[in-house]
Amino acid sequence: MAVENDKTTPEEKPWVRKYHRAILNLVYYPGKIYTMLKCHARMDPFKGDPKRQYLILYNHQTDYDQLFMGVSFKFPIYHLAMEDILSNGRISDFLRWAVAPIPIKKQTLDLKAIRQCIRVAKEGGSLSIAPEGHRTYSGQTCYINPSISKLARMIGLPIVLYRIEGGYGMQPRWSNVVRKGPVHAYASRIIEPEEIKAMSNDELYKTICDGLWEDEAKVDYDYKSKKTAEFFDRVAYICPKCGLSRFMSRDDIIRCTTCGQEIRYLPSKELEGVGFQFPFRFAANWVQFQNDFINRLNPANFLDKPVFTDDISLLQVILYKRKEVLRETASIALYGDRIVIDEGKPNELLLSFSDSPVTLLGKNRLNIYHEDKVYQIKGDFHFNALKYLNFYNRWKNIAQGTPEATFLGM
Repeated sequence: MAVENDKTTPEEKPWVRKYHRAILNLVYYPGKIYTMLKCHARMDPFKGDPKRQYLILYNHQTDYDQLFMGVSFKFPIYHLAMEDILSNGRISDFLRWAVAPIPIKKQTLDLKAIRQCIRVAKEGGSLSIAPEGHRTYSGQTCYINPSISKLARMIGLPIVLYRIEGGYGMQPRWSNVVRKGPVHAYASRIIEPEEIKAMSNDELYKTICDGLWEDEAKVDYDYKSKKTAEFFDRVAYICPKCGLSRFMSRDDIIRCTTCGQEIRYLPSKELEGVGFQFPFRFAANWVQFQNDFINRLNPANFLDKPVFTDDISLLQVILYKRKEVLRETASIALYGDRIVIDEGKPNELLLSFSDSPVTLLGKNRLNIYHEDKVYQIKGDFHFNALKYLNFYNRWKNIAQGTPEATFLGM
């Protein structure tokens, strides 16, 4: 992982501004009504002292998580935001003015972001961080980097563990549809500074992981929609019958384009084979199967022929400013050790995994960091970006001499 050490001096103006509270007061009740009606969410009021500062750690499940926190905590919160959110021109300019998110770059140890978190804390602000760094595709809390315990100590604030339950059922990361079903968001625990000091980093890490663990691979409520399965092909790319494959999804059906088998996604979040016994009951079981499958692969076996190819658009991210379309239509090819854009054409772009880290954004976009550029890959609504991330991390684990490592980027 690269180290992002921006030595530019902080702006003279304070990060924490009084008008941020006025903006919160202005949007509080509309935001509360909107999340209740749109997401069927119940957001418990925070019972701690609102005059104190806090570091809020939460499990990241939906596009609405920050709104849930805004309703629970009646004071401004300064959220960490990925560079992609703050690279959208005027929209990003407005966000910087209105809520002052703290920018952080993926695939780096962003020392500037760490310094800005400490700065906000010194100026009297409260912060929120999603330690997973990703929204879950499976309904289970994603991997949390152990460095979160060290960062929490550096910031030096009481830690609030904020749990979101039912968010995956309501809005899976792979879906564009908000389903009708309950969500509960609440602060489950405050870890006071005295407790933090008494814990080792490992103990604090375990406390955070245990407090934020959520597993929606269970039948609890129905989350109803006519399109329960739509865009599940953003996450599924390995068929238990065919191996590496492609899927198409529509309404409540997921279909393997190789063998033709169809799987129904039920309102209960369960999976059901259409006319056959499907081996996975929940999305989490299928995702785990895919991870195990990839972790048994040797990337060296996929150097001569692409594993997958897709039609995409190629953009360049001008960090914290805008995005520029480089190629409206292009092709992408995935190999065991590289990604190639427009392979065989005069403008071919080869992105070797050895010097081009890959990360996944939103529902199905990729950022690839190559030299001093950030390329963004966008496909159609059905584009599966997860397979590119998983293959990159499998290559990375082997290249680093840890082929037994199972972390595949999510």
